[in-house]
Amino acid sequence: MSSTAAEVVVHEEVHAHHDDPNFWRKYIFSEDHKTIAKQYLISGIFWAILGIAMSVVFRIQLGFPDADISWLKPVLGQWISETGKLDPNFYLALVTMHGTIMVFFVLTAGLSGTFSNFLIPLQIGARDMASGFLNMLSYWFFFTASVIMFASLFLQTGPAAGGWVIYPPLSALPQAHIGSELGMSLWLVSMALFIVSQLLGGINYITTVINLRTRGMTFNKLPLTIWAFLITAVLGLISFPVLLSAALLLIFDRNFGTSFYLSEIYIAGEALPNVGGSPILFQHLFWFLGHPEVYIVLLPALGITSEIIATNSRKPIFGYRAMIASLLGIAFLAFIVWAHHMFVTGMNPFLGSVFMFLTLIIAVPSAVKAFNYITTLWKGNIIFTPAMLFSIGLVSFFVSGGLTGIILGNSALDIQLHDTYFVVAHFHIVMGAASAFGFFAGVYHWFPKMFGRMMNTTLGQIHFWCTFIGVYLIFFPLHYIGIAGFPRRYYQFTTYDFTKTYTDLNMFVTVAAILTFASQFIFLYNFFASIFAGKRAPQNPWRSNTLEWTTPINPGHGNWPGEIPAVYRWSYDYSKPGAAEDFIPQNVPYSQTLESNLPHENEEIKMEAEIEAQNFNDQFDQPH
Repeated sequence: MSSTAAEVVVHEEVHAHHDDPNFWRKYIFSEDHKTIAKQYLISGIFWAILGIAMSVVFRIQLGFPDADISWLKPVLGQWISETGKLDPNFYLALVTMHGTIMVFFVLTAGLSGTFSNFLIPLQIGARDMASGFLNMLSYWFFFTASVIMFASLFLQTGPAAGGWVIYPPLSALPQAHIGSELGMSLWLVSMALFIVSQLLGGINYITTVINLRTRGMTFNKLPLTIWAFLITAVLGLISFPVLLSAALLLIFDRNFGTSFYLSEIYIAGEALPNVGGSPILFQHLFWFLGHPEVYIVLLPALGITSEIIATNSRKPIFGYRAMIASLLGIAFLAFIVWAHHMFVTGMNPFLGSVFMFLTLIIAVPSAVKAFNYITTLWKGNIIFTPAMLFSIGLVSFFVSGGLTGIILGNSALDIQLHDTYFVVAHFHIVMGAASAFGFFAGVYHWFPKMFGRMMNTTLGQIHFWCTFIGVYLIFFPLHYIGIAGFPRRYYQFTTYDFTKTYTDLNMFVTVAAILTFASQFIFLYNFFASIFAGKRAPQNPWRSNTLEWTTPINPGHGNWPGEIPAVYRWSYDYSKPGAAEDFIPQNVPYSQTLESNLPHENEEIKMEAEIEAQNFNDQFDQPH
């Protein structure tokens, strides 16, 4: 059989494979990147509800420590005492699981897993990910990790309870604490599977962006979303193996008698045989992942925001190359500042000053991004869609939370504020709330492409204002009580006279947290109701330039039914003088827009025939 005939057979076989899958292959064990993105999205929403609900429970304990919460007994069972009080051990477990769930299962898997999967092939002009099978496998590793983590909530001894950073020796000794028993072992197994999931996904994202771009899609024409996803994947690929090694060594210490993190330990007056280890080693390994993790959850949100702000300002993004350079600068610096989390470990002051200096330098690329967002908004013809509101809210959090980061980056100040609520408030605003707003913005913006329907705009705007105001009402007061000396992870603050002074403020924060949590059900109703009953979406509802809007309203597996469009221009040609409309999609040649071309763009017309003639193999020629 000739090679041409063989290609035709393969082409037809793959089309048959894509066009007629059974239920399990189409919705459960799917290799379609769009279906896998939806699986990550629904899983992330589930974990977000659970994680935020946990925070509400422990906020009730902090704001109303004397309240009778027996009404929670049907849900929490043995962890509510006969007197209606929350068990102190379970309080620490709630804090631990809330942090773990929100950082890893929601903001890492839910955000990056959803939008990297959904947008990378669509925006670069690819049929699917480089490996559909590995992509499917990455989700099911995540799902297995989720099942194990969820199962740990129902243990008789409770889930892991050593703080989400699981510092040894508490986490290394099963006999140390009730939350260090089986729950901690399941936490470690779950996280190991989670890391495998992220590594499989990251390899796929990087390979797809490098190898599967359509004709004419050079790196300087990539949307900033793709740049953000690509750099995020590189961050994860370098840093997650370090956390995996830290977890494996911790498993060894717990189960096989090693002493990587243990030395001269006494429990109940009994000396353990462990010698030679150091818990500080774990901190180095954990934070070598932990600080890049801040940007693993934040960079995708910033990339989403770049796309949405440009689209809804009807202006080109300001400083495209500067935005890419700032992403690269942040990624590089993220790997050399981890020890600013460890100023109180007794490190050499000179070494501390080096990490302090490097930490403060991150303000430069961060400021570039903030100024470029603001300049893009300046005098723009702004359309206040829910996605745009959440994107502007993200910029607000990025700036206000970043300012407190400068304070904590100073070692002299950090030593005083370390492990107080000032730190909690800082990272919840700059990392948690900002990334969550990027998640919401992405859902509102690409929902029409995901489900072929529109979400309700009014409900989206109400959801934004309730959440935006609620976040500031929660975390601004926490800065204040942190400066006053409130330590984090304490069960209650009625023991000391100085903390009793702020009882009303703690109550206020708790009420704000409850109301903010309740407002998320507006989003849930809007999301699920719109899937089934939302207004049908037009082809390009936001009049956007990127390639995903050139696919059918409900694209099948393969995205484009015919030839994949070629790319001739960057993705931010908005409001060009002389143009017939205020947007020009990437697949429109310069030869068709002579009236709006700039002088150097007329030179690009010579390249069009070359782009068309590029040897571009349809990815259906290679079965997934």
